Amino acid sequence: MTRPGAVAGAGIDEGVAAHYGELAKEQRTLLNGTAVADMSHFDVVKLAGEDRISWLNTLSSQALIDLRPGQSTQTLLLSVQGRIDFDIRVLADPETLWLLVEPGQGAPLTAWLQRMRFMLRVEITDVSADFALVGSCAPQPALEAYPVWIDPWPQVIGGGYAYSAPEHPGVERPWFEYIVPVTQLQDAVASLDLAGMLAVEALRIAAWRPRFGFETDDKTIPHELDLVRTAVHLDKGCYKGQETVARVHNVGRPPRRLVFLQLDGSMHTLPALGSTICVGEKVLGTLTSVASHFEAGPIGLALIKRNIDPDLELEVVDGAERYAAKQEVIVSTDAGQTAGRFTGFIRPPR
Repeated sequence: MTRPGAVAGAGIDEGVAAHYGELAKEQRTLLNGTAVADMSHFDVVKLAGEDRISWLNTLSSQALIDLRPGQSTQTLLLSVQGRIDFDIRVLADPETLWLLVEPGQGAPLTAWLQRMRFMLRVEITDVSADFALVGSCAPQPALEAYPVWIDPWPQVIGGGYAYSAPEHPGVERPWFEYIVPVTQLQDAVASLDLAGMLAVEALRIAAWRPRFGFETDDKTIPHELDLVRTAVHLDKGCYKGQETVARVHNVGRPPRRLVFLQLDGSMHTLPALGSTICVGEKVLGTLTSVASHFEAGPIGLALIKRNIDPDLELEVVDGAERYAAKQEVIVSTDAGQTAGRFTGFIRPPR
């Protein structure tokens, strides 16, 4: 925020810069790796102790037991009903697990983990006040001394499953988050150009990357957001919410699906988050993220009913304003019900 032109963010991204006065340029430089983003408002929790990996493995949706120092992954803590309570970015260090979460989630996550610790050799510390995150779309030599979480998105990692087409725009946006002590942050980024959170969000939306607190609500299950590809291991042992995960994947269907929206650019404004997605007067879902992209124009993500025709033209309704929107499939309408599904071998003659 001390850089010239910095304009403060709002809402969950309050406390860091929304932009520095050149929105399109910031997106381009962030994407090509010549700028970084101040994400120091995100929270950081550290796990230490001999049982840290095996213990977290028993609680979460991802298989962590073979995680080695320097490796990154994503995991979820779910409710008994399989709904997403926490979305965690995990980085292993020799003596530590770094858990990176959304702004304001550090304290609740720490409290939740403390309740589950029992007599195991695990130390849980919310270090959000001591560490900042710096986001980038490319490795940064100026930050190479610091631990870095590398986003697995949109890979289908071991034990995962994709509910979207093989051609995924997320491959065009690699993502790195450096963990920097707050006392060293100014010096660490002094030689680097900065981009604001509006640039971060525009690139995230274009990559179809769901964000906790935006694409999630108190009913969201991983299948609806295509998070089974990066955050869920379908073959690991028991954890809270596993029954729902397995049931929906094998014999059920997710009730909603995430879609990418290309919005009508003639309106010269963006609809508010939480605007309804409609056909005529029929409400089909909710706008969860929105941004103005430097190439694609106004774009968004939305959660809609799973069985909505993918070719259907939608409208985003914000008060009296109605924005025409074309949907692109992220989560397929036939997601789920994989048990017994034919997957590629020639059927033997009867």
